[in-house]
Amino acid sequence: MASFLKRDTFAVLRSHHPQAAEVSQLQSRRQLHVEPGAREKALLAKDPALERFKSYRKGASRIRRIGDYLTIAVVAGCCYEIYVRAVTREEARKSASGSA
Repeated sequence: MASFLKRDTFAVLRSHHPQAAEVSQLQSRRQLHVEPGAREKALLAKDPALERFKSYRKGASRIRRIGDYLTIAVVAGCCYEIYVRAVTREEARKSASGSA
Protein backbone atom coordinates (compact mmCIF):
# COMPACT_ATOMS: atom_id res chain seq x y z
CA MET A 1 0.00 0.00 0.00
CA ALA A 2 2.84 2.35 0.84
CA SER A 3 4.48 1.75 -2.51
CA PHE A 4 1.19 2.58 -4.24
CA LEU A 5 0.92 5.86 -2.36
CA LYS A 6 4.56 6.67 -3.05
CA ARG A 7 4.06 6.01 -6.80
CA ASP A 8 0.91 8.10 -6.81
CA THR A 9 2.50 11.10 -5.13
CA PHE A 10 5.54 10.82 -7.37
CA ALA A 11 3.29 10.84 -10.44
CA VAL A 12 1.51 13.97 -9.15
CA LEU A 13 4.84 15.72 -8.63
CA ARG A 14 6.02 14.78 -12.10
CA SER A 15 2.77 15.86 -13.71
CA HIS A 16 3.47 19.50 -12.81
CA HIS A 17 6.41 19.54 -15.20
CA PRO A 18 5.08 18.93 -18.77
CA GLN A 19 8.28 17.50 -20.20
CA ALA A 20 8.71 15.15 -17.26
CA ALA A 21 5.10 14.00 -17.65
CA GLU A 22 5.70 13.22 -21.32
CA VAL A 23 8.83 11.24 -20.51
CA SER A 24 7.03 9.37 -17.74
CA GLN A 25 4.23 8.40 -20.13
CA LEU A 26 6.74 7.02 -22.60
CA GLN A 27 8.51 5.08 -19.88
CA SER A 28 5.28 3.64 -18.50
CA ARG A 29 4.33 2.29 -21.94
CA ARG A 30 7.73 0.74 -22.60
CA GLN A 31 8.30 -0.44 -19.06
CA LEU A 32 12.00 -0.83 -18.30
CA HIS A 33 14.39 -1.22 -21.18
CA VAL A 34 17.69 -2.95 -20.54
CA GLU A 35 20.21 -3.82 -23.21
CA PRO A 36 20.31 -7.57 -23.76
CA GLY A 37 23.37 -9.27 -22.38
CA ALA A 38 25.79 -11.54 -24.20
CA ARG A 39 23.66 -14.64 -23.60
CA GLU A 40 20.48 -12.97 -24.86
CA LYS A 41 22.27 -11.70 -27.96
CA ALA A 42 23.60 -15.21 -28.61
CA LEU A 43 20.10 -16.64 -28.26
CA LEU A 44 18.63 -14.03 -30.61
CA ALA A 45 21.36 -14.43 -33.24
CA LYS A 46 20.58 -16.30 -36.46
CA ASP A 47 21.33 -19.97 -36.25
CA PRO A 48 22.25 -21.60 -39.58
CA ALA A 49 20.91 -24.96 -38.37
CA LEU A 50 17.42 -23.46 -38.03
CA GLU A 51 17.32 -21.67 -41.40
CA ARG A 52 15.36 -24.46 -43.09
CA PHE A 53 12.53 -24.04 -40.56
CA LYS A 54 12.15 -20.28 -41.09
CA SER A 55 9.65 -20.60 -43.93
CA TYR A 56 6.88 -21.88 -41.65
CA ARG A 57 5.35 -18.41 -41.34
CA LYS A 58 4.17 -18.25 -44.95
CA GLY A 59 2.90 -21.80 -44.81
CA ALA A 60 1.13 -21.19 -41.52
CA SER A 61 -0.62 -18.11 -42.87
CA ARG A 62 -1.73 -20.05 -45.97
CA ILE A 63 -3.07 -22.88 -43.83
CA ARG A 64 -4.85 -20.38 -41.59
CA ARG A 65 -6.42 -18.70 -44.62
CA ILE A 66 -7.56 -22.06 -46.05
CA GLY A 67 -9.00 -22.93 -42.64
CA ASP A 68 -10.90 -19.65 -42.57
CA TYR A 69 -12.37 -20.34 -46.02
CA LEU A 70 -13.34 -23.86 -45.01
CA THR A 71 -14.97 -22.56 -41.84
CA ILE A 72 -17.00 -20.05 -43.85
CA ALA A 73 -18.03 -22.79 -46.29
CA VAL A 74 -19.13 -25.12 -43.48
CA VAL A 75 -21.10 -22.38 -41.71
CA ALA A 76 -22.76 -21.38 -44.99
CA GLY A 77 -23.65 -25.03 -45.66
CA CYS A 78 -25.15 -25.41 -42.18
CA CYS A 79 -27.20 -22.23 -42.61
CA TYR A 80 -28.43 -23.43 -45.99
CA GLU A 81 -29.39 -26.81 -44.54
CA ILE A 82 -31.31 -25.14 -41.70
CA TYR A 83 -33.08 -22.90 -44.22
CA VAL A 84 -34.05 -25.85 -46.46
CA ARG A 85 -35.41 -27.84 -43.53
CA ALA A 86 -37.40 -24.85 -42.27
CA VAL A 87 -38.89 -24.22 -45.73
CA THR A 88 -39.80 -27.87 -46.28
CA ARG A 89 -41.33 -28.08 -42.80
CA GLU A 90 -43.38 -24.95 -43.47
CA GLU A 91 -44.54 -26.33 -46.84
CA ALA A 92 -45.48 -29.62 -45.16
CA ARG A 93 -47.52 -27.72 -42.54
CA LYS A 94 -49.32 -25.70 -45.21
CA SER A 95 -50.09 -28.77 -47.29
CA ALA A 96 -51.24 -30.73 -44.21
CA SER A 97 -53.51 -27.91 -43.01
CA GLY A 98 -54.81 -27.28 -46.53
CA SER A 99 -55.77 -30.91 -47.15
CA ALA A 100 -57.40 -31.42 -43.75
